[in-house]
Amino acid sequence: MVFKVRGTTLPDREQRTLVIDGDRLHVDDASDAELISDGGWILPGLVDAHTHPGAVSHEDTFDHDKLRRHLTEHRDAGVLLVRTPGTVERMPDWVDEEPDLPRVQSAGRWLVTPGTFYPDYGREIGYDELVAAAVEESQASSGWCKVIGDWRPIDPAVPLDLLTEMVSAVHAIGGRVSVHAATAEGCHNAVLAGADSIEHGMHMDPSLLDRMAEQGTVLVPTLTAFAQAADHTRAQPQTVVRDWWLSGWEGLPLVARSAHEAGVTVLAGTDSAPFGNITQEIDWLLKAGLPTEVAIGAASWTARDWLGLPGDISEGGPADLVIYDEDPVVNPGVLAHPKRIILRGRIIV
Repeated sequence: MVFKVRGTTLPDREQRTLVIDGDRLHVDDASDAELISDGGWILPGLVDAHTHPGAVSHEDTFDHDKLRRHLTEHRDAGVLLVRTPGTVERMPDWVDEEPDLPRVQSAGRWLVTPGTFYPDYGREIGYDELVAAAVEESQASSGWCKVIGDWRPIDPAVPLDLLTEMVSAVHAIGGRVSVHAATAEGCHNAVLAGADSIEHGMHMDPSLLDRMAEQGTVLVPTLTAFAQAADHTRAQPQTVVRDWWLSGWEGLPLVARSAHEAGVTVLAGTDSAPFGNITQEIDWLLKAGLPTEVAIGAASWTARDWLGLPGDISEGGPADLVIYDEDPVVNPGVLAHPKRIILRGRIIV
């Protein structure tokens, strides 16, 4: 099916007529193809850079029907590309073959070293197995692997020398490394090891931010997930871990803003259910003090570019578009109400 849309593209703010022919975009103001959308603001598909479809929580069983449903919920919110940094099981092959589901970049199974993460949730390995396992998961996924670099302040972080060896081995095969890091030591080790992305970044030492910017390590703070858990955590009995968690959450918006101000790329990721709530993460990035265009880009053009897809809307690019009646940079609330969603050249809405 060939059709066209017309409007203002973001982030470049150009008035364009875009012809969708299969999975590709073409800029053609003279085309006589059917016009299905006239006016409005056209964005590259939204992105959730940290989501775990297929299970609702660590107490839930990974299930293919849930996976399909969760990915559909993302799509219906305009999220047309997701990165899944860690799952209980590797992504099934059918995920990449479904034209009506978002594009998925996966990181294989969580790599869990002693003293970290939820019991029996992920690929539990010893330190001596970490490097080989990271290479294996990277090769078996979309080129990513994910290691739980730390857990609670009373648990050991993965040692810097081992994490550095692991990152080097994965980079040597063209892969990329995502690290769960929330303690000060875990963040320190992940950054100095040269990880490609830091997930969460609670208790991040601000002195690390310049190095992150210099080496291209991104931050995915997942503010929404912490905000959802904050009231429940405050109601728990006072413990070292509870107080550490709460202080980390209270300081995380400042970490996100400081990272942006230091030149670190900050991306939007929701982490936990509900799925398709990327607009809430954009709202939290705005509350943290990121400029509106930066916060939206963190869930669209910036994230797509970082994940290897064109960040702008251009000739020959993938036909993944979300169209809105109002300019989302002026009114971010409109992001929750897409007028049109086009995925791989197929009209979803």
